[in-house]
Amino acid sequence: MDDILNRLARCVEYGKTDKAASYPPDMKGQDGADELAKQALEQGIKPDEILEKSLVLAMAAVGDRFTRKEIYVPQMLMAARAMNAAMKHLKPYFQSGETKRKGKFIVGTVAGDLHDIGKNLVAMMVEGGGWEVIDLGTDVSTEKFLKAIDENPGAVVGLSALLTTTMENMKKTVAAIREKHGAMQILVGGAPVTMDYCKKIGADFYSPDPQGAVNYLRQFGA
Repeated sequence: MDDILNRLARCVEYGKTDKAASYPPDMKGQDGADELAKQALEQGIKPDEILEKSLVLAMAAVGDRFTRKEIYVPQMLMAARAMNAAMKHLKPYFQSGETKRKGKFIVGTVAGDLHDIGKNLVAMMVEGGGWEVIDLGTDVSTEKFLKAIDENPGAVVGLSALLTTTMENMKKTVAAIREKHGAMQILVGGAPVTMDYCKKIGADFYSPDPQGAVNYLRQFGA
């Protein structure tokens, strides 16, 4: 059992999506995350065990390597593809309620901002950390954030902005969320955002990299 989970974790960490994938070169022709996740389920390994003992560990390793600048955005995106290939086999169990997630994470890029790479990386890392991610996309209005929060009580919300001009919209959205959901955990991020700005607008947490968000969320997971 440990062998297949270790192999699956290695595929996710190094971006081996499936057997047909030629990347990484040293794993060419081997089963990838797609096949190994399916095999693990067929062997009777529980979905939450596959998530916790393989995918979560792999994504934590990816996040740590990114933080140390040992890998960069392209490698993280390859890891995300591999993780998604594995997750497609697990999601039916989570959606049916048979297996529980740690919580819900609502994420989106604020109104007026169409940048999504940073937001996508955070969403991928948080999902790899065992959370259900509700991705609202880009150019998300305050009203859309509030609607998603109403539909998902108890969720944590993450706001992204990559432009100094859209940081004002982040401030407005945080204020509106605070007014309606005072105790809600709000995470913010993006290239121009800082911890000082996070505190100034009344958000709870800022991290310059996706792994920081995952680490922060650990205290709230079920």
